[in-house]
Amino acid sequence: MEQSLVLIKPDGVKHSNIGDIITRFERKGLKIEAIKMLWMDEELAREHYGEHAGKDFFPNLIDYITAGPIVALVIGGQEAIRVIRNMAGATDPIEARPGTIRGDLAADLEHGNVIHASDSPASAQKEIELFFTADEIFSY
Repeated sequence: MEQSLVLIKPDGVKHSNIGDIITRFERKGLKIEAIKMLWMDEELAREHYGEHAGKDFFPNLIDYITAGPIVALVIGGQEAIRVIRNMAGATDPIEARPGTIRGDLAADLEHGNVIHASDSPASAQKEIELFFTADEIFSY
């Protein structure tokens, strides 16, 4: 079994997509192992998106992710990372296929792409540790 961090970003929260997104994962057979709502501060945002520091879009990314509350989840299941990323769709919502989370729920990259999903087991472990302590995660 594999775990992934998923963040429902401020635009997903603002547009009341939390339940729809979680339902999609559960219907796919994935397990919600941890969940919390928080307002990401700039320090956590910079740590989470550190690989993008110095890129032109970095300041806008930090402003966007700290603009409203997010929902952080640990989702587990067989090949969870690949399954979740396929369900999320292309990073740019304009390129995301209908039926994917971004294809159905996001308008364009400038106004948000609704969801973050870990891209590898190493990233998932690092990202999960940023948002959750071990005693907040329930594998079942």
